Amino acid sequence: MDKATWGGVLLAVAGIAAGLLLEGGNFSQVLQPTAALIVFGGTIGAVLIQFPLAVVIGSLLRLGHIFFEPKRNPAKLVQELVKYAYQARRDGIVSIDAEIENIQDPFLKKALMLAVDGSEPQELRKIMELDMDNQAEYEESFAQVFDSAGGFAPTIGILGAVLGLIQVMQHLDKIDEVGRGIAVAFVATIYGVGSANLFFLPSAGKLKIRMREEQVLREMTLEGVVSILEGMNPRMLETKLWGFLTEAQKPPSQPSPAMAAAASARREEEKTGVLS
Repeated sequence: MDKATWGGVLLAVAGIAAGLLLEGGNFSQVLQPTAALIVFGGTIGAVLIQFPLAVVIGSLLRLGHIFFEPKRNPAKLVQELVKYAYQARRDGIVSIDAEIENIQDPFLKKALMLAVDGSEPQELRKIMELDMDNQAEYEESFAQVFDSAGGFAPTIGILGAVLGLIQVMQHLDKIDEVGRGIAVAFVATIYGVGSANLFFLPSAGKLKIRMREEQVLREMTLEGVVSILEGMNPRMLETKLWGFLTEAQKPPSQPSPAMAAAASARREEEKTGVLS
């Protein structure tokens, strides 16, 4: 689980609930199905008008990325790339062909397939950068869905409040119910502002961070495959790849996770006389 997201949600809800209770209020005052229907129905409708259905559905499927940490392990990816570098140096780049079917990452799999098929480093980089840019642009639309919802919700909340006030004004003859009617009318504004600032906009921000993390891993993968194709020394490659990661993503102590695989590969190369 993403502790920051879950902790933020709990803290926000607890703070608002505590403030409501301390002011002498109760939850029944803000639980208004009509206001919720106006705000959330109107927001979803506006989002569907702005974005294609596939993009909206895709953004909903990305909700898991907000509440849960991604399963990808950057350190393991470095280890895998260094392993392929030693294998390519020892047995040639074509020897990696046998490993491609077992690779789960589509981006890494495609890059290695192009490398094994004899692509030149510059051509491989152009092809994969195009793929990378298109993927980034597509994923950016998911965050834009939540950004737009965060913009629509407060405005529709005001619309709901105005509709409620219209109903109140039509019954001014019952002056004892006017105060209660006004209070109920403004619940729609609470729903709109609250959902925008506590869910939609923070979710868009978290998705942008997740997408940037994925983009950095793709950039690291591409740089690793191109370096392997260019024949870079595996130890130099490992140092280069660590530069893409933050301190939090790097192993807490040295040697790095790639060192075990690297040391084993070096021993094999020394046996075969590839390394002096």
